[in-house]
Amino acid sequence: RDFNERCAQCSEVNWGLTDGGRFYCRSCHNVTERTREVINTEFISNTRVQTISRGSRNKEKTDGGCEWYVCEGFQLVLKKQAEALEALGVCPQMKDEILCNFWRLYLQKSKQAYCDRPDGETVKALPVCDSSTDVESEPETPSLLHLLSLSESEGDLQTDSSFVSSTSKVSASTSVCSGSVDGSLYFTKNQKEKLRMTMPMTLSFCYMALLWLREPMTLSDLLRFVVEGHIPYLNVFQHFPEKMKLYGVDLKIFCVESWPVYEEVYDKMLELAAFLDLPRFPDITDSCFLHPDMLCMKYLMEANLPDELHNWTCRVVKKISIGEADFLTLVPGNKSTRKVKYDVLAAAVIIVVLKLLFLLDDHYEWLLSDLAEERNTNNKEGRPYFEFKKWYKVIKCSLDAEQKKLDEERAKYQWRCEKPLFYSADKKSKVLKRRQMVVNLQNQFGKLSGSVRPAEKPNPSSFQLSWSEENTDGNCFHGHSLKGILQEKRGVLAAMNPDYWLCTVELCRERSCDHLAHYREVEFPQSYHFVLRLFSFLLRIQPSTIHDDVCLIEHKLFNKKLCKKPKYNTVIRK
Repeated sequence: RDFNERCAQCSEVNWGLTDGGRFYCRSCHNVTERTREVINTEFISNTRVQTISRGSRNKEKTDGGCEWYVCEGFQLVLKKQAEALEALGVCPQMKDEILCNFWRLYLQKSKQAYCDRPDGETVKALPVCDSSTDVESEPETPSLLHLLSLSESEGDLQTDSSFVSSTSKVSASTSVCSGSVDGSLYFTKNQKEKLRMTMPMTLSFCYMALLWLREPMTLSDLLRFVVEGHIPYLNVFQHFPEKMKLYGVDLKIFCVESWPVYEEVYDKMLELAAFLDLPRFPDITDSCFLHPDMLCMKYLMEANLPDELHNWTCRVVKKISIGEADFLTLVPGNKSTRKVKYDVLAAAVIIVVLKLLFLLDDHYEWLLSDLAEERNTNNKEGRPYFEFKKWYKVIKCSLDAEQKKLDEERAKYQWRCEKPLFYSADKKSKVLKRRQMVVNLQNQFGKLSGSVRPAEKPNPSSFQLSWSEENTDGNCFHGHSLKGILQEKRGVLAAMNPDYWLCTVELCRERSCDHLAHYREVEFPQSYHFVLRLFSFLLRIQPSTIHDDVCLIEHKLFNKKLCKKPKYNTVIRK
């Protein structure tokens, strides 16, 4: 009867008590974190007190919130992401063993936790929209920092006083609007030197843990699951506890209004692994999913290409030694070794093989396709010959439809958080009521306009495009033959095409340049651009990123002939 707050889900005041003493809404069955306080006067007078509790550092504020640090917020984000990955089938030890240890090491290296405090320093909390500060006489353990299965036997987690106590330098008259204690210090110069934690870095942590376990999930898969909503990232702060008030600078830290970028997450992962001084990662062998031979098989299936191409991709991988463990395994901090993007490398190998067999110069591949079409008319038995022109039409139709669907979903995405943010108990009921009115109006206008309700998010899958040989429409090319474009030389099948054109004769060695070669669509054949566009869609990255690895593989494959040929000649004999 004394609990009169409105429900966060339906805004009704109709509460009941669970067996655990928590309040739940009888209208929508939403369970809150509030519990009923019961005073029990029964006790045993002869018992001995074994421990004395110091109480929680998170003292209640006048607005019903509690003190919390930015690192606690990021830890909650990592916890939610690890649980989502575990639900997708990732090894359970990722969260409690691998990711947890990486996070502990980061807190220690950045001197936010697990470090000694300098003597004589005191910790002062930052003023939250007022000039008052809370002073604590001794360091306390952040309560939320034990959410990743931290063991109590390891001792108390001590936050870095040199970082937190610097708030004492802030003038008492300066009001900094922030829900977290250290939010205003987050963007200072010292934090940049400590590899400041950001939302994209949470994905870098997850990918680093996946790579350590050699899980069958590439970075492009991880980011695609994020965009599809299977992994918390956008508006993830709505999962924060109600007492963790989020406003001011905190919104700039945790509120994300852009899609994660492949290169940014990957580069931060490399920087993070070097910052943590991690040892050599477990070897990527030919039995691992991340090996080029395995990934080439996956992308050949998804791109609806003949299965026989896998033999050629394996030959290229073996020829240039990019399937060796020393080349594929990550060694943090070693600048002499090339950092491998496994999914991009596999896509580049497939493109190089297509250039070896079909040339992709907007002429030769169509000539081969016409010859294969003539042979298929006379071929009544056996497997059909692969027609590049037919494959192009089928893939282009499907690719255009999927790209349009993706663009529409991104354009319609609601960046605003579904859970309304309120900063005080007085405004909570007003904010909830206003939000409910907005939802009701949207539903009413939706019914009047006849708009279709947004579809539920698709089930997670490793394949975006699926093709089945059981279909009778003939749109699956997995079982098609390449005999029409191959000839036997010295007992080995070789391509009928004797020439090969290079994307670039000389790789860019400028340190200030992020690419090995510059890609402009107008300078390359349309067939080559179409294949780049296909894998760019599958990996959700820019075509220039794949083009870089194509150029690198070409220079490894034709290194000896490049040394003999003049630099101005871009066509070489195989």
